[in-house]
Amino acid sequence: MKPLAARPSKTPAGGDVGTTPSVRWALAGLSLSMLLSSLGTSTANVGLPTLAHAFSASFQQVQWVVLAYLLAITTLIVSVGRLGDMIGRRRLLLSGISVFTVASVLCGLAPTLWLLIGARAAQGLGAATMMALAMAFVGETVPRERTGSAMGLLGTMSSIGTALGPSLGGLLIAGPGWRAVFLVNAPLGVLAFVLAHRHLPAGRRDGESGRGRFDHVGTLLLALTLGAYALAMTVGRGGFGPLNLALLAAAALGTGLFVRTEARAPSPLIRPAVFRDPLLSTGLGMSALVSTVMMTTLVVGPFHLSRGLGLGEAVVGLVLSAGPLVAALTGVPAGRIADRFGAWRMTVAGLVGVAAGCCALSLTPVTIGVAGYLVPLVVVTAGYAVFQTANNTSVMADVGPDRRGVVSGVLNLSRNLGLVTGASVMGAVFALASGTGDVATAGPEEVAHGMRVTFAVAASLVFAAIALAVGGRALARRRADD
Repeated sequence: MKPLAARPSKTPAGGDVGTTPSVRWALAGLSLSMLLSSLGTSTANVGLPTLAHAFSASFQQVQWVVLAYLLAITTLIVSVGRLGDMIGRRRLLLSGISVFTVASVLCGLAPTLWLLIGARAAQGLGAATMMALAMAFVGETVPRERTGSAMGLLGTMSSIGTALGPSLGGLLIAGPGWRAVFLVNAPLGVLAFVLAHRHLPAGRRDGESGRGRFDHVGTLLLALTLGAYALAMTVGRGGFGPLNLALLAAAALGTGLFVRTEARAPSPLIRPAVFRDPLLSTGLGMSALVSTVMMTTLVVGPFHLSRGLGLGEAVVGLVLSAGPLVAALTGVPAGRIADRFGAWRMTVAGLVGVAAGCCALSLTPVTIGVAGYLVPLVVVTAGYAVFQTANNTSVMADVGPDRRGVVSGVLNLSRNLGLVTGASVMGAVFALASGTGDVATAGPEEVAHGMRVTFAVAASLVFAAIALAVGGRALARRRADD
């Protein structure tokens, strides 16, 4: 069936992100793709203890069920974005949804742990494709003045997947069993494929991009570099040993080789000139910094609530779910606000919200109880939702059709690198500030002190992001005036 054109020329004031049924269904397909990619991480995490028992494996072995998925996304997301620019985003997105769906079925049927891990890596490839190209498709699906609303919708679906994953995974494990955690993706994947196939506009390729050769050497170097960095941040469960240092050294070497290779390549994976755009480079830097901060809530939160405040597991889970829930409720309104008041203003406003919440968490005394953590957490998460939507809109606003895929991939990569960095670095800061080698056995006072120091560090990172935003804006204006 021939895909329908999905970019309307005009949007009524106060209307939805799309003005025709075709646009709305196209956005539904893109949103479902984002939901599936986030579910792929959050539902699997809750099943690790069950998988360890089912396969008689250690935690170090079953954690590769999560790591394989994350590593595949991190190492491949830029490459699939560039490939989509070259061969057509619609075709590649449909292939990515198909790979994700088939891999989900293979995960659910896997007879051994290592076959499950292999299928999870394939599932990560499909998720990388969906994450990179769903955002890139916004520019071809909705009018420019409604871009923020569409970006907010995609962010909302990603947050819903993060919030829904633990509870959905727990219900499926308690009911049908762990295999259902992966098999549940199959019907959703089929639905996403049908919507994308029927309603996404035909992919447009820039003439030069279409004729260019795919940068195999650059792709391999980037994948190895990112893989080394991600492993350095994740293996050892937060402890840095010789292996972690060796991996970091390999990542640094790979970065140098990649930059040198791209500068000489006739058709590079990422053109070095891209990073000379101050708005783009500062947008990527801010995304990495703020994602590092957001991971702090996931690293520190459970220990503070359970060890510091003495809450039970059920209450801890309920309090932690407030963050993704707020992000889900804030995403679309944040997009509409960004459309109305401007993406840069709302980027700074979101950063100020995150900074205010982090400062409150670093100063609030433990005696206030759950409210002393929950209220600042809501402020942090709402600020993050506003920032992410506005920053994504700002970065993607002026990107040409021939570069949307790769820029979207780089933007998602900056977020992923921030998350994996936060899990390791902020976890190490928390352990060091708590003054104990094992935070799980630390007393309430040690945990409380560790939390205050860690969120003070997090606040400083957000202030650095604000400085980037202001500096990048000023530099862009000077260049425009020259």
